[in-house]
Amino acid sequence: MAERLARIALSHVGREWPQKLDHVLEGPEDLKRPAELHPAFHGSFDWHSCVHAHWLLARLLRLEPNLPCAPDIAARFDLAFTAANIAAERAYLARPASRGFERPYGWAWLLKLHAGIGPPWDAALAPLARDFADRFAAHLPRADYPVRHGLHGNTAFALILAADWAGRRDPALMALLRATALRWYAADADAQCWEPSGEDFLSPALTEALCMARLLPGAAFLPWLGRFLPRIAAGKPAALFTPAVVADRTDGRIAHLDGLNLSRAWCWRGLAARLDAGDPRRPRMEAAAEAHLAAALPHLDAHYMGSHWLASFALLALEGGG
Repeated sequence: MAERLARIALSHVGREWPQKLDHVLEGPEDLKRPAELHPAFHGSFDWHSCVHAHWLLARLLRLEPNLPCAPDIAARFDLAFTAANIAAERAYLARPASRGFERPYGWAWLLKLHAGIGPPWDAALAPLARDFADRFAAHLPRADYPVRHGLHGNTAFALILAADWAGRRDPALMALLRATALRWYAADADAQCWEPSGEDFLSPALTEALCMARLLPGAAFLPWLGRFLPRIAAGKPAALFTPAVVADRTDGRIAHLDGLNLSRAWCWRGLAARLDAGDPRRPRMEAAAEAHLAAALPHLDAHYMGSHWLASFALLALEGGG
């Protein structure tokens, strides 16, 4: 499985076309090809997918250092993570027009990549990671409301990924992430879970729950979960236990639903791991995770609209939220 996921990622991390840019044009001089704008992260259809494909490769290299494709992964990192390439990514980020670039999804994935990549490449990425950490620190106090939908703007997902970096490297940012999660979500109760929407790749309810599992003090999380999703032991809300149907995997937005199945499996496994073995909710969670994994894993490379990103979410799910 590790070799399969790595080969999927290696097939597209350097593939420039097709490309969907998050790019504000301020003048004709900004009309440049993706590889000029983003020399480190111009593959995988879009910038954030390229970032998390590199995270996938870094994580697999840590988990399975003797993979047959390990030399190919190292060669890719050597090519992408040069001082010149990272300086160019930072220069792009410093443009006034790039203030909202990839907020918050790409910000969080870049931090998770830096948290998971080892030497010598972590040193090259460190300045860019610091830039995004500073953006989180500046933005979160201004963000009066969370973003709760199941797409890239979901703020609970961003807090989870950013915490993986901040927990090791920036205590002040980690404290801000915790305070923000409490401010946004602590009072939530009895989630109705009107999902999925037709283009979701995240479950708003389960992603929020996993965010609170990650950031709430341990003794406070289980009472919060009991208020937020009080009927898990009865398999309700039923929508959270039922894998989404994906009608057309050549449609990039409908194909998001394969990602929803994977991210739900990630959330269910992560939540189950925080319950005692005898908790009646745990078998329900574990069965739901397995059902969602079974629905999605056969389709990771069915079409480029999914293959440029789904493998990363497969790895999240297979590792179980740990």
